[in-house]
Amino acid sequence: MNVRHDLSVVSAPSPAKRAPLPARSRLALACGLMLLASTGMAQVNGAGHAPYLGWSSFSQQTIDPGFLTQENMRRQSDALAASGLQEHGYTYINLDSGWQGGFDANGRPTPDPATFPDIKALIDHIHDNGQKAGIYWIPGVEEPAVQANSPILGTALHIQDILAVPHRAGNAFGGPGESPYHYKIDFSKPGAQEYIDSVVALFASWGVDFIKLDGVTPGSYSDDLRIDNRDDVAAWSKAIARTGKPIWLTVSWAVDKDYLNVWQAYSNARRIDDDVECESRCATLTNWPRIEKRFRDLPAWQDAAGPTKGWNDLDSLDIGDGEGDGLSVDEKRSAVTLWAMANAPLYLGGDLTRLDDTGKQLAGNDEVIAVDQSGRPATQVVGGDLPVWVSDLGGGRFYVAMFNMNATPAVVELPWRVLRVNGARRLRDLWRHRELGPSLGAYRAELPGHGTQLLLVEALPGSVPTSPSSAYEAEQASLSGTAGVASCVGCSDGLKVGGLGLGADNAVAFDRVFAPRDGVYFMQVDSLTLGLRSYVYQINDGPLRTFNSGGGSFQLPSSSNLPVCLRRGFNRIRFGNAVSYPPDLDRIVVHGRGDAALPAAVTYEAETATLGGAVTSGFSNYYSGLAKAGNVGGGAANSVTFSSVRVPVTGRYQLEIDYATSGPRSLFLTINGGTPRRLDLDGSSFDDPVAKVLEVSLKAGMNTIALGNPDSPAPDLDRIVVAPLVKYAWLGASVDECPR
Repeated sequence: MNVRHDLSVVSAPSPAKRAPLPARSRLALACGLMLLASTGMAQVNGAGHAPYLGWSSFSQQTIDPGFLTQENMRRQSDALAASGLQEHGYTYINLDSGWQGGFDANGRPTPDPATFPDIKALIDHIHDNGQKAGIYWIPGVEEPAVQANSPILGTALHIQDILAVPHRAGNAFGGPGESPYHYKIDFSKPGAQEYIDSVVALFASWGVDFIKLDGVTPGSYSDDLRIDNRDDVAAWSKAIARTGKPIWLTVSWAVDKDYLNVWQAYSNARRIDDDVECESRCATLTNWPRIEKRFRDLPAWQDAAGPTKGWNDLDSLDIGDGEGDGLSVDEKRSAVTLWAMANAPLYLGGDLTRLDDTGKQLAGNDEVIAVDQSGRPATQVVGGDLPVWVSDLGGGRFYVAMFNMNATPAVVELPWRVLRVNGARRLRDLWRHRELGPSLGAYRAELPGHGTQLLLVEALPGSVPTSPSSAYEAEQASLSGTAGVASCVGCSDGLKVGGLGLGADNAVAFDRVFAPRDGVYFMQVDSLTLGLRSYVYQINDGPLRTFNSGGGSFQLPSSSNLPVCLRRGFNRIRFGNAVSYPPDLDRIVVHGRGDAALPAAVTYEAETATLGGAVTSGFSNYYSGLAKAGNVGGGAANSVTFSSVRVPVTGRYQLEIDYATSGPRSLFLTINGGTPRRLDLDGSSFDDPVAKVLEVSLKAGMNTIALGNPDSPAPDLDRIVVAPLVKYAWLGASVDECPR
């Protein structure tokens, strides 16, 4: 049986392999899940009863290496106090990595005297401003303290007495071998807990209110169980409790959901994703692909947060530095909306001394902050390019957030039966502070590219019965190529299918998916992955479609509902990815009555198009389909041709071209063999695609769209999106026709 469990690492050219959980770990996971199901866990350390609001230094550090100084942090504190946001609940000033300069006589980290001459005075100043102070550290012991073999405070033991032997890495940043720089602590040894107690006591003596423990494994894209920081997290939590102070503990980053019981028992929040910042891989603090990643990963964690469970941390919100954030205003609003619906901590990045009015307005919207503080994290009820998230407040009240993941403006339709209600007697737009009146049947809204609408919904009395559904297990479907069955603790039948993708034949096909009538249904896809992966799926003989997924475990499925067009009788649905890595697959569940809304736009992946000349396709982490077409241009033959772009009627359409380049490059767009149209494009990274939207004329039926540059290198290509003009979308026009 050849089943792969691969992990996509952003900095690597291809994902690294991940071994299945050993039997003992699977048993521990199952026991942990039963514990979570049978007991209510209270928040720990006297903190974390609601997500915190504040600011972190790290985003600005990524573009200004000299930013983290005592004087700059004092200025940030003063700027937050003067911004007006403190009145809305923003109180945390968190110092990230880089404040430390050495170790004291007991092996505890101390500030760099050149940049932080008096850290207690700084924290006193933060407190005097009515704020709370956070600090950053990592599990294990760094090499200078190990070499000094410092005595552990309050014991007769020394640092080298508590190290794991043979020496190994103490966190995800540690190296291999006997000298890993970050050394693992063995918590079965006397003195180990006492050492952590002494470090936390030192932080507490400075007045620290928040600790971010970084490089935590299993997670941080490292599943080396020889490191395994679960015991470190428990020790830090115990040490915090012994101070008697309410100190918030966040574990970071992209921790593995397989060990959720540990993260919930000992911390107030857990980072579920990698850094949101570009960190020199683009010219701005962040960009839309790094925000979009949160949309893909959060469904796997949506059941893991709440007042008794702790919070899912989505990282910083870079929304206040104008164009330097790398996001449009609509993209910033969508980011804040997702964070709020997730009940994630809201902490700004960037430089608060330059906080603009847009950032203040977005961060200071009290109706949106109330969503974040509700203690009711949302669930994704519709996935795909027009996702819908819903928070059930009880008593017929809901928060509803609708999003548009494409750059083309779109009309989004939400049938109220998705919420199992008959309609809404009241709708309030929480961003615009506007009452919208009642709504029956379905609600429709126009969203800009990468835009959102956030609603408070008060439902009409009564409920809608559950729609009929049919489940189809992947292990019972038709498997081809390297696809194979593997055990899975959290899967519906204890089994899943892996080994998909990286070849057109490595697929799973459900050959008898039944629909009682022609129409649009919801297809629930239960998938498993760590990080980003993508399916390319096909229904019957129709065009290839993409489901961009993410997740936090290869043992606990993530569920998303995709609207799909099915014909009456039996249908065939095939999942794979010829070029890149799809998730493992547990099952699909088809539900509904055939009257769901199908998105009006259609996506065509560049890597599945006709690649001419020297053009190649391959893995790329932040791209749709987890792949792109490269080496475009520099010759007439080096083009990407989409030869089956179908539209129902002749007319004008929106065309979105997602490309990537570092510096200016040009593409020539040719439609149906007509005159090429030159597009002068720009960008700052080949890692992350950028969208260009234009209007084009297409004919009824099949069209051919070619992109290239006969003379010069062109940008890499991710995909194109074809959509009706918004004025026609309001009339129900769609590029993708489905029989009714």
